[in-house]
Amino acid sequence: MGSAQEEAAASIESGSMVGGGVEDIYGEDRATEDQLVTPWTLSVASGYSLLRDPRHNKGLAYNEMERDAHYLRGLLPPVVLSQELQEKKIMQILRQYTVPLQRYMAMMNLQESNERLFYKLLVDNVEELLPVVYTPTVGEACQKYGNIFSRPQGLYISLKEKGKILEVLKNWPERSIQVIVVTDGERILGLGDLGCQGMGIPVGKLALYTALGGVRPSSCLPITIDVGTNNEQLLNNEFYIGLRRKRARGEEYDELLHEFMCAVKQQYGEKVLVQFEDFANHNAFDLLAKYSKTHLVFNDDIQGTASVVLAGLVASLKLLGGTLADHTYLFLGAGEAGTGIAELIALEMSRQMGTPIEENRKKIWLVDSKGLIVSSRLESLQHFKKPWAHEHEPVNNLLDAVNAIKPTVLIGTSGVGKTFTQEVVEAMASFNEKPVILALSNPTSQSECTAKEAYTWTKGRAIFASGSPFDPVEYEGKTFVPGQANNAYIFPGLGLGLVMSGAIRVRDEMLLAASEALAQQVMQESFDKGLIYPPFKSIRKISANIAANVAAKVYELGLASRLPRPENLVKYAESCMYTPAYPTYR
Repeated sequence: MGSAQEEAAASIESGSMVGGGVEDIYGEDRATEDQLVTPWTLSVASGYSLLRDPRHNKGLAYNEMERDAHYLRGLLPPVVLSQELQEKKIMQILRQYTVPLQRYMAMMNLQESNERLFYKLLVDNVEELLPVVYTPTVGEACQKYGNIFSRPQGLYISLKEKGKILEVLKNWPERSIQVIVVTDGERILGLGDLGCQGMGIPVGKLALYTALGGVRPSSCLPITIDVGTNNEQLLNNEFYIGLRRKRARGEEYDELLHEFMCAVKQQYGEKVLVQFEDFANHNAFDLLAKYSKTHLVFNDDIQGTASVVLAGLVASLKLLGGTLADHTYLFLGAGEAGTGIAELIALEMSRQMGTPIEENRKKIWLVDSKGLIVSSRLESLQHFKKPWAHEHEPVNNLLDAVNAIKPTVLIGTSGVGKTFTQEVVEAMASFNEKPVILALSNPTSQSECTAKEAYTWTKGRAIFASGSPFDPVEYEGKTFVPGQANNAYIFPGLGLGLVMSGAIRVRDEMLLAASEALAQQVMQESFDKGLIYPPFKSIRKISANIAANVAAKVYELGLASRLPRPENLVKYAESCMYTPAYPTYR
């Protein structure tokens, strides 16, 4: 062997070079678990790195000029595909999947590889894809999050980060955050404690903030606060992604949450909207009461649900006649959603009639797991149930409560499926020409009754809406289209209204303004089908109107920091909305 070859062989053996003669500066080829390597990276959005950046990636839609300017020649096949054609292709692929979770995973993969195409798909096919990226499929995704987890989305703040939460927030690459959705995973939909795997909820909610409300994706931040879980199944699952310990309670929990809320304000300022999502009752009410005085906070389970249900009830008056105060309301479920809706209905009655709220609460009755909430139970009730304890003899079950109270409106927020039985629904139909039946628990398996049951048992007379989607129902030759009392009608528009006005606090009047705007969007053609909500396909227009109404209220209450007030708030809302069309790169 010649001397040159010997030298080359020796240098390869010595490990200073790799085959091909390129010096291995970073030690990548020699790296083992024991040898420390620094992960250097160069971030210029050109060439390969541009194709790997979800915010700027356009797939095959780069034109010839862009391919030259951004070093993409040869990295893509020669064809140029428009965004519309890409959208058509992906919709075809999604429709071939028979398992909803496969669709969910395909959508999440798209969000992580091509952000604009993901949002274009969602905006253009909202009715078809909403159940995929949100309820009911997101519930299953959270249950299996440890198994399907590939790339982290959002921030995970656990008890390990106590004392360092501000540093953790600084690790997030975006500096200008306008909306944070945060959960501690204790009460995910109707599925209970899913711990750290609840992250699917903030990720899904913020996707809807962008698609339905036009809030820029870069200004949205999903966060999961991991304080442990009491779910034994998860604690014993080798693929569980969270802390393996029982949930923190009391002081330990409160201190972590307080540090988090202070750090958020310090990092992102007074005007960042923090939406609490799927916290258990005992924490949800306390957190909202505590931080609504000092932060821009909103609880979707208490306030968003209330606002969307109130909008449906206001719209249903067109079919029922009378005012809100002319009707009687009975709730099954007295947690966050039930008491939140009840309070907002009473508030709206007070606003309309000028009567004290205590008087209006008497038209609203709640049933919990122990029966009708009545004054003889006052001592043993949790604080948020006490305003609903009215004078009445004890009633142990829902059917007896329906027969005793004779409500016009029956609302289910129990999180327990099949609780509106045939006897209950038939009783409602026996003393109401058009009984209003709202089965709001999510996901579909937890719904108090199905659309088919509601229409069949009332002989087609029910005004029905549910939390999760149901297919249209044929009954005696007539097609009934069930409405969906989905919070996605409200929170994206509400959030946009708060952000665009620079609001510093959320007030109940803003929720009433959101309900009012939504109810006004229901057109006669919807009423003719028995619908009390507008079609989702016009959700961006609906959100712009809600945002304008909310912003008007923010300005009126003197809580806006973005001055002067724009003249036409609807036009201004539309101009603030993110559009997912591909830009042209120079």
